[in-house]
Amino acid sequence: MLIRPIQTEKAYREEAKRCYMFVVPADASKQAVAKTVEAQYKVTVTSVRVTLRKGKAAKFSRGKHAYPGTTYRQDQKIAYVTLKDGDKIKIFNEEPVEEVKEDKKSDKKGDK
Repeated sequence: MLIRPIQTEKAYREEAKRCYMFVVPADASKQAVAKTVEAQYKVTVTSVRVTLRKGKAAKFSRGKHAYPGTTYRQDQKIAYVTLKDGDKIKIFNEEPVEEVKEDKKSDKKGDK
């Protein structure tokens, strides 16, 4: 089964709660998602929640003089996978950023 991690701000917030978001096939069950995540990332899954996101409406044009139409994007099945305490999946490739402070010399009229 092919699962794809979601890399959004919402997914980043959920990661603090040991919960990771994946796009899964529409016919995937919770048990199949749990087995796939455990096998692929070598972690222990404690729970899986699944939701179906309806596709958004998208406008399109049939040409300059034709009546524009509306179509819908494909529906997506999203799995929220919670891991055992201590397990992590490295989805967001963040390196610790060190802040560099530069000393700026003040140029005042009195200083020459």
